[in-house]
Amino acid sequence: MRDEFAGLRPTEEVIKVQGARANALASEPRPRRPQLRGVPTPDFPPCRRLGESPGAGAGACSGPGGALPRRAVTLRVLLKDALLEPGAGVLSIYYLGKKFMGDLQPDGRIVWQETGQVFNSPSAWATHCKKLVNPAKKSGCGWASVKYKGQKLDKYKATWLRRHQLHVPVAAADESPASEGEEEELLMEEEEEDVLAGVSAEDKSRRPPGKGPSDPAHTDTTPPGKRVENKVRVPVRYCMLGSRDSARNPHTLVEVTSFAAINKFQPFNVAISSNVLFLLDFHSHLTRSEVVGYLGGRWDINSQMLTVLRAFPCRSRLGDADTAATIEEEIYQSLFLRGLSLVGWYHSHPHSPALPSLQDIDAQMDYQLRLQGSSNGFQPCLALLCSPYYSGNPGPESKISPFWVMPPPEQRPGDYGIPMDVEMAYVQDSFLTNDILHEMMLLVEFYKSAPDLVRFQEPWNQEHTYLDKLKISLASRTPKDQGLCQVLEQVYGVLKQGS
Repeated sequence: MRDEFAGLRPTEEVIKVQGARANALASEPRPRRPQLRGVPTPDFPPCRRLGESPGAGAGACSGPGGALPRRAVTLRVLLKDALLEPGAGVLSIYYLGKKFMGDLQPDGRIVWQETGQVFNSPSAWATHCKKLVNPAKKSGCGWASVKYKGQKLDKYKATWLRRHQLHVPVAAADESPASEGEEEELLMEEEEEDVLAGVSAEDKSRRPPGKGPSDPAHTDTTPPGKRVENKVRVPVRYCMLGSRDSARNPHTLVEVTSFAAINKFQPFNVAISSNVLFLLDFHSHLTRSEVVGYLGGRWDINSQMLTVLRAFPCRSRLGDADTAATIEEEIYQSLFLRGLSLVGWYHSHPHSPALPSLQDIDAQMDYQLRLQGSSNGFQPCLALLCSPYYSGNPGPESKISPFWVMPPPEQRPGDYGIPMDVEMAYVQDSFLTNDILHEMMLLVEFYKSAPDLVRFQEPWNQEHTYLDKLKISLASRTPKDQGLCQVLEQVYGVLKQGS
């Protein structure tokens, strides 16, 4: 960090602008957020909110008269509004070569024709059917998997939302309202189908333009069942965004801006432990899905120094509230026992650049305000993005990028925040602690049977396997003390065997 940062007091301006932003946000509906109980900072829950936009949670109502939230749109609601009609054999699921047919009852329940079993929701039916084919399946992505008369149910849900919630654009009818976790599940299913059909990655690359998710001309829409991560996501400059637009794809990546470019000083210094980067890089490599976790550390208001000392991976899946609550309790205990505070969060973009999306920017702005809370002093919240498998990275090493969001101009409080590049001082730890190694084994155990586990024995490129790539990426973040090399090799061995 530059010496001129020390002693500067740009925080008063930041506090003033953030206060204006907080007032603007205060009247907006808020989702109910889980909290790390006892942590002396406001809550922000990446364990449960990966892929969820601030203010758009399950408990948030929007539109005139408080329209139903997305999760409250059920088959019964669609039947009542005559978007669907009950009937025999009108529902279907096609998964890994198997077809399942269902009857839609007038009360919104589903009867599976083959056995007569009754299910209360598309997700329950889809999960049951898919587990029969693939026992490792943990969820069914019901609305994006079940078809009504040949059309996916999520299109009917989008039509209902467009009709009843005025802020939902017409374009939303062509987009899947599935969460990012569901999109990831659908991506994995697509890959499984390709394996069965003998479609290779090379075959995919030869698809004609406009016929696949890699077509850059379609970066602003997400066809149902396609995950944005596998599309060519061309970053845009912040100055090109203009005013906030609800029709814009929330997964649009935005280039970060340097403080020097806007003639400002970075309002806080950051020092980060090599063990933090080591663990979050390891976590990000394990799965083709996005991962998320917390950052623990200390904030010294006198020196304006934020020290990040520990990463806390969330070993949970999106939507698994029970597991998320358990993990959050563990993290709270770890923070408390170590005398650390919650100072930020991290997540991965497995196949995309380590740049924030519009959704990430809004989430980070929200977290900054919540971490600051009602105190008059300034307290930063740091976000880290890790991109392990992006083809544009210069080599095997993952790209890890910090960012912080500067509030929009005071006269335009509803605009997107400005994603700012953050300079960090890198502190090389002397050794890997036992709790880091223990956390690595817990992560391996958690992901070992997951269908989206990276197959580490397979080639990453012509020279290296995925396991080689992981080792090379971690090498620069590994402490100089190599006394635990043998332990690391044991972890790698278990990882290779498990995949």
